[in-house]
Amino acid sequence: MASTHSNFDSAQTDLKALKGKIPLIGLTGGIGSGKTAVSALLGGYGAGIIDTDKISHQITAPGGEAIPLITEAFGADFIDTHGALNRPKMRAVVFDDPSARQALERITHPLIQEETIKQALELAKSGVPYLVFVVPLLIESGFWTKLIDYLVVVDCPEEIQIQRVMHRNNMTRSEVEKILNAQTSRNARLTPANAVIENQGSLDELKPAVLKLHQQLLKILEEPLSSS
Repeated sequence: MASTHSNFDSAQTDLKALKGKIPLIGLTGGIGSGKTAVSALLGGYGAGIIDTDKISHQITAPGGEAIPLITEAFGADFIDTHGALNRPKMRAVVFDDPSARQALERITHPLIQEETIKQALELAKSGVPYLVFVVPLLIESGFWTKLIDYLVVVDCPEEIQIQRVMHRNNMTRSEVEKILNAQTSRNARLTPANAVIENQGSLDELKPAVLKLHQQLLKILEEPLSSS
């Protein structure tokens, strides 16, 4: 589901406590760009990864905290036979009805916010060299852009995004294009980036670029971090 920054505003005080103490890295990219692959590789190098999309799936999985609230607000039809959020059905509604999208966000955002803060604080205490916040709509968020110390954008041509998501999520081209149209443009993401990871090929081709990125991020530890 798409998300905005509004309900994360109250999290700013909590996460701002980490400013100046540990590098805060923002990782974003359009759907199908490969954010998960890049964050997994960074995690393998010891980074602390907080993936807001994974948290979103966690709270809307069977038994997830959002399920009773979604059922109450939207009806049982929006819960699948396994007890999870029926994402295709919800997606079809929220992309066409802003009020439905806002209603969903009022349910999910506070829960995502709570878990994001919890994970970030725990990881910071664990001794990881830096924290990576994986946020699909980071650029659209005034909150995240003000919080992070360094912005990484994962990028690839739009046609590759479309083909990946069609294959991965069993979606039609028009469904994927609707999601892409709801996200910010590639140029808007790339312009403020401190680093861009091109991900057009295989995982083996991606690994050297991510290793280089990790080495760059470690250098931030040698520089004074802003506490503002």
